[in-house]
Amino acid sequence: MIEDGDFGPGTPAQVRTGVPRVDAVIEAVEQLEERPIEEHVGVFETAHEALRRALDAEPDVPADEPA
Repeated sequence: MIEDGDFGPGTPAQVRTGVPRVDAVIEAVEQLEERPIEEHVGVFETAHEALRRALDAEPDVPADEPA
């Protein structure tokens, strides 16, 4: 994983894995602060499903295609 930038106290670093599907999920969760609280559950549910698909996928098969 890669942590970008030299951040001061209280400012979290952006964590990236190098796996585009996983990084997209991380980015969506990082943006929750800008979204209404009512939307948080939906974002977490979507993130969980996307991460599950990415982890369950065969290494050379995209997560949205059957193995």
